[in-house]
Amino acid sequence: MPTSFTVVPVKDGTRKTAKENADDNKEEDERVSGDGIPKENSPFINNTDNDKGNTYDGTNMALFEEEMDSNPMVSSLLDKLANYTNLTQGAQEHEEADDDEGQKKKTVKSPQMGTFMGVYLPCLQNILGVILFLRLTWIVGTAGILESLAIVGLCCSCTMLTAISMSAIATNGVVPAGGSYYMISRSLGPEFGGAVGLCFYLGTTFAGSMYILGTIEILLTYIVPKAAIFVAERKEDEVNALLNNMRVYGTCCLALMAVVVFVGVRYVNKLALVFLACVILSILAIYAGVFKTIFEPPDFPVCMLGNRTLQNNNFDKCLKTDIVDNLTVTTRLWKLFCDGTETNATCNEYFLNNNVTLVQGIPGLTSGVISGEFLLSSSRDIYLPYVANDITTFFTLLVGIYFPSVTGIMAGSNRSGDLRDAQKSIPVGTILAIATTSFIYVTCVVLFGACIDGVLLRDKFGDSVKGNLVIGTLSWPSPWVIVIGSFFSCCGAGLQSLTGAPRLLQAIARDGIVPFLQVFGHGKANGEPTWALLMTAGICEIGILIASLDSVAPILSMFFLMCYLFVNLACAVQTLLRTPNWRPRFKFYHWALSFLGMSLCLALMFISSWYYAIVAMAIASCIYKYIEYRGAEKEWGDGIRGLSLNAARYALIRLEEAPPHTKNWRPQLLVLLNLDSDQGVKHPRLLSLTTQLKAGKGLTIVANVLEGTYLTKDTDSKKAEQSAMSAERTKGFCHVVVSSNLRDGVSHLIQSAGLGGMKHNTVLMAWPGTWKQSNDPQSWKNFIETIRETTAAHQALLVAKNVDSFPNNQDRLGEGTIDVWWVVHDGGMLMLLPFLLRQHKVWKKCKMRIFTVAQMDDNSIQMKKDLQMFLYHLRLDAEVEVVEMHDNDISAFTYEKTLVMEQRSQMLKQMQLSRTEREREIQSITDESRNSIRRKNQTADESSNLSQQSSQMEDTQEDEVADIVIFFITPSSLSSRNPRLSSQNCTIFLNQSNVRRMHTAVKLNEVVVNKSQGAHLVLLNMPGPPRSRGGDENYMEFLEVLLEGLNRVLLVRGGGREVITIYS
Repeated sequence: MPTSFTVVPVKDGTRKTAKENADDNKEEDERVSGDGIPKENSPFINNTDNDKGNTYDGTNMALFEEEMDSNPMVSSLLDKLANYTNLTQGAQEHEEADDDEGQKKKTVKSPQMGTFMGVYLPCLQNILGVILFLRLTWIVGTAGILESLAIVGLCCSCTMLTAISMSAIATNGVVPAGGSYYMISRSLGPEFGGAVGLCFYLGTTFAGSMYILGTIEILLTYIVPKAAIFVAERKEDEVNALLNNMRVYGTCCLALMAVVVFVGVRYVNKLALVFLACVILSILAIYAGVFKTIFEPPDFPVCMLGNRTLQNNNFDKCLKTDIVDNLTVTTRLWKLFCDGTETNATCNEYFLNNNVTLVQGIPGLTSGVISGEFLLSSSRDIYLPYVANDITTFFTLLVGIYFPSVTGIMAGSNRSGDLRDAQKSIPVGTILAIATTSFIYVTCVVLFGACIDGVLLRDKFGDSVKGNLVIGTLSWPSPWVIVIGSFFSCCGAGLQSLTGAPRLLQAIARDGIVPFLQVFGHGKANGEPTWALLMTAGICEIGILIASLDSVAPILSMFFLMCYLFVNLACAVQTLLRTPNWRPRFKFYHWALSFLGMSLCLALMFISSWYYAIVAMAIASCIYKYIEYRGAEKEWGDGIRGLSLNAARYALIRLEEAPPHTKNWRPQLLVLLNLDSDQGVKHPRLLSLTTQLKAGKGLTIVANVLEGTYLTKDTDSKKAEQSAMSAERTKGFCHVVVSSNLRDGVSHLIQSAGLGGMKHNTVLMAWPGTWKQSNDPQSWKNFIETIRETTAAHQALLVAKNVDSFPNNQDRLGEGTIDVWWVVHDGGMLMLLPFLLRQHKVWKKCKMRIFTVAQMDDNSIQMKKDLQMFLYHLRLDAEVEVVEMHDNDISAFTYEKTLVMEQRSQMLKQMQLSRTEREREIQSITDESRNSIRRKNQTADESSNLSQQSSQMEDTQEDEVADIVIFFITPSSLSSRNPRLSSQNCTIFLNQSNVRRMHTAVKLNEVVVNKSQGAHLVLLNMPGPPRSRGGDENYMEFLEVLLEGLNRVLLVRGGGREVITIYS
């Protein structure tokens, strides 16, 4: 439940002195306490606007004086909690806002409504309504007493179990005005809250349609039948004429009610007690009429032809023939079944074979008629003047029609803001109201079956009793008590629906969880939801155009059942999770009851109408996914997130038990980002590459290291990371480490990022492209140390060179290739990465090519066959090519590259030059060395042969020092540029091991460039760094030469544990 309040000071109109203003500024400066950490506001009270009266100036608690600017004293907290009101702008405030008087608003009074007036009676009024008066007798006559009791029992059990769950949720803290939507959304989260809230809104709106249709049915059928605009000329046209009348009058009634609600909610609230009185008087009249039948049953004869009821509005006598002046004449009834008035006319066969009888429609309690009302009755022919069911009935349809008569149990929780003690009143009032109405429904089913003959019960519109309401014929003292009472009851319920539904839509819109509904959060200056009312009236009109009460009732049943289902789910989830915040005062609940209620709601949805149930669930699912897609940035401490935490904890504990199986291995990425001086991500395409690898379904941790101390660094870098991840649609976790130096920070990330079994196994980083131009050698040294540490941690390493040229997520690469250069086998990641990339739409059209290198003693043809078979077992589609690399002599170009590399590391140590001079010096030395090599090519070849011989000796004698190739550079080349070096010769000693490595890099680069220069991406084994840190700079040169001339390169270094398997 929310515990964050804002206390707004009351301005007294006085001016502050200069000293007070200075004190205020001083207080703002002191928001940073002595330890340098900016203070956060208290989670209970927002002190940013506190007045002077709340400032701590005592000395009794000097030990805590540093905390007083953000954390209040307990006395202050309790005072504010005691005066806290959870009231939103209610009916009284709306009425005050409607009065255009210049007076100030009165002080808001504390809520004073108790259980009886605040919960019990509103629930009673909302539960008892149109179905009781217009359809219950018909349901009993159609289904029989036993099936009717089963229907009532199912529906009332569903609402009772839901009320128990709702009571537990409502008593788990303060429930602000908002009712069921608030409880569901704060218990199950914004996604479920928005979906179920909108379903509840649609249910309330269609309930308004149902009540309006009930109002028009009572008006046109029982009060003013002659007001019908459409009159049927034939029997089979009566249904269509009735529906058209319902549409016309229903639309007019809806417009009138919408105007009343728009003008002011005060009128609806003032009439609420009148409508409630009508409901109670009508029910009392029913019971009085039932008990009166014991002593004096009413005289309501029903004309029967055989076992069929005849409509009593087309004839005057219940006779086939009558004797007038000693003559046998046919009656009006004869004319309805025969083609003439003569006694020898051709008549309906059933009419001729059965006698006409007159029976009492209401024989009374002591008549024993109940014995014939236990079973379902047969259907009728609707094209003759029989009283017939206008629709084909069956048990599941009757459940859908009846269920709206038990809805309305949320009326008490919707008024939680007006209750004196909501945590006590809501459970007691709601459960008592359900028990009372359940008793009324059960007794009415039994009493109707015991008092009224089945032929009259099945008369839905009272055609057999001259258009009278069937339940009205039973009531005492007059049928008009029920007719007028039910009419005003339906009017009142319709107004309540049109009042409550727009406010529910406004509450959802103001929560901001469904973006396209935000326009409905606005209204008049007094808060009245004008736009929401228009939307509600439009949806309500759809129900009125359906025009059939029996067709609209199952629709709203679906939406209410959906709401009740999730109330039960919310209680079950909270109970099973046992979160510390779940402490309801209502103790008579259990997760099994909530689960039973949830199952019953789901069953009733499909029992009532399986296709309506599927549509309702599809609507809720679409809304849920829409809210999830748009990113519901609401944190309400809901149970679904609690469930996710429990599931995550359980899964992490399970993952800790053993290392992942080979088949479950997937790249779990730790992405190392660099930020620029403006806290922006230097290489956002690195995140694009991460997103394109999402087919691996692995963990992604995006991290960076800040140099400094933790107490002085802000969180701007984390926000920058999160913003970049959002822009690139990278799903993962953001992590920032503050360390005294970059090297230690990266080391800490590699060692400790992740949790339990959800730790990274692969590190992704960008190639330091400016390492040669950097004055600080620490940049490339950190890079090499990262390689060493990932290797030591048995983790894979991915290094993207020219990462800024990689495609973003909106690009679509055309047909091309992803080339894999498989030089050494270090776990199989080289095979897996192209497969994962090709699952993404950016790389989808690319083909995979695999190149492997053959030595002189290898069989290239057999290698290709073996590799093709290996790929077949791996289920990978790729072209295979074996490239032969012969042991050619080391070229002069290789010596030149090695010379330049070692000149860089040795000469720069001797020359104390500026950066510009150093670059000029390197270029001149390079030019000089090239001329020297051309002049002494023969000498170089001889040196190469000698070096090969010495290399063979090295292989047999490991402890010997490597041969050295000596180059001399004359002092004249340097004296003109640096007098300090003119007095000595500059001798460069080429390490033979470096020459061999450079030779490999040059030859492999030539082959790769020749084969893959046009590829969209090249994946290549990354050679390991030297064991001795003295050769780190040379290692960087080797990699530069290896990758020269290639656009997009992904260097891959396996950790030895990643495996791609041939097994299923």
